[in-house]
Amino acid sequence: MASLTIALSVLVCAAAFGAAQAQDKTIVTLGTATPGGGFPVYGDAVAQTINDTDASLLVQPRNTKGSAENIPLLEAGTLDIALVQGEAAFEALNGVGRAPADLKIIAAMYATAGMFVVRADSPYRSIQDLKGQKVAFGARGSGLVILARYVLDGIGLDQDRDFQAIYLERAGDGPAMVLDGRAAALWGGGIGWPGFATMARSEPGARFITPSAEEIARIRARHSFLRPLAIPAGIYPKQETELRSVGSWSFIMARPTLPDDVAWRLARALHRGEPALAQRLAQARETTAANTAAAVPRPDLLHPGVARYLHEQGLLR
Repeated sequence: MASLTIALSVLVCAAAFGAAQAQDKTIVTLGTATPGGGFPVYGDAVAQTINDTDASLLVQPRNTKGSAENIPLLEAGTLDIALVQGEAAFEALNGVGRAPADLKIIAAMYATAGMFVVRADSPYRSIQDLKGQKVAFGARGSGLVILARYVLDGIGLDQDRDFQAIYLERAGDGPAMVLDGRAAALWGGGIGWPGFATMARSEPGARFITPSAEEIARIRARHSFLRPLAIPAGIYPKQETELRSVGSWSFIMARPTLPDDVAWRLARALHRGEPALAQRLAQARETTAANTAAAVPRPDLLHPGVARYLHEQGLLR
C-alpha cells in the first residue's frame, strides 16, 4: 500500500509540474484544415519544430475547414495563427468579394503548383479530356478549390458548369474516390501533397494532368498574380518528368492583435528550425526566412514582429 501511495504521489507531482511548465509557455493556436490534406501534416511539422526550438512557445494545431474558415477565425481572434492558401490570401488581403482583411503574414509556407491526378490506366490526358467528368476538387473550404477556380477560369472553364464537381468533407477521401471509380480525377497541388502521394503509391499508379504551355500563358494573361511553378521529377513515385503549372505561395497568417514579441519569437524559431523542419516534411524546405522576405506581396503585410526579426537578420531592407 505504501508503494502505491508513493507511486500516486509521484504521478500527481509530475502532472502538477507539467501543468506548471505549460503555464510558463505562451500558447499559440494554429488553424490547419480537414484531416487527410496537406495543411494538417504541415501544421504538425511546424508546431513540433517551433516547440522544440523555443521552449517559451507551445504551438497547438487545430483542425478546421481550411483557408475559407481560417481567415474569419483569425479576424475574430479565435485563432492566433493559421495556414492560408495563396489564392485565399490574395482575395482576403485585396478585398475580392469582401472587405480587405486586417491580417498579417508570419511566414511564407511553400509554393503550390495546382494540377489534376488520375489513375495511370485512365484515358484522360488533358484538362479538356476531363470536361463533363466527376472531379474531386477538395474540401469546400480549402484554398485549393479557389486555385482550381482561377486556373480553370483562365482557360474558359467553370468548376461547376463544365465538370461534375465533388466537394469533400475530408480532403483525405479524394484518392479513394479516384481509385474506386467514383471520380475520374482529383485536384490538388504542391510538393509532397498527401493526395498525390497516395495516388502515386497505389497499385494502378498515377498520371498527372497539368495545363499546357499555351494554357499557362492564357491563365497568366487573365490572372497575373498566379506564378509559373514546377514540381521536379521524382518528387512522387514513378513521376519521371517535371510537372509545370501555375500557383502561388501559401502563408502562415496571424490575427491582427497577435503581440509583436510573440510574432518575433515565432519568426526566430522558424528560422532557427529550418533544417529540422525540412527533415520532417519535404515541402517545408521552402519555409525559410529568406523566402518569406522574397514572397510577401508587400512589406506592410508582414507582422511588425516578423518584419523586425527579418531586418535584424539582414533579410529585409
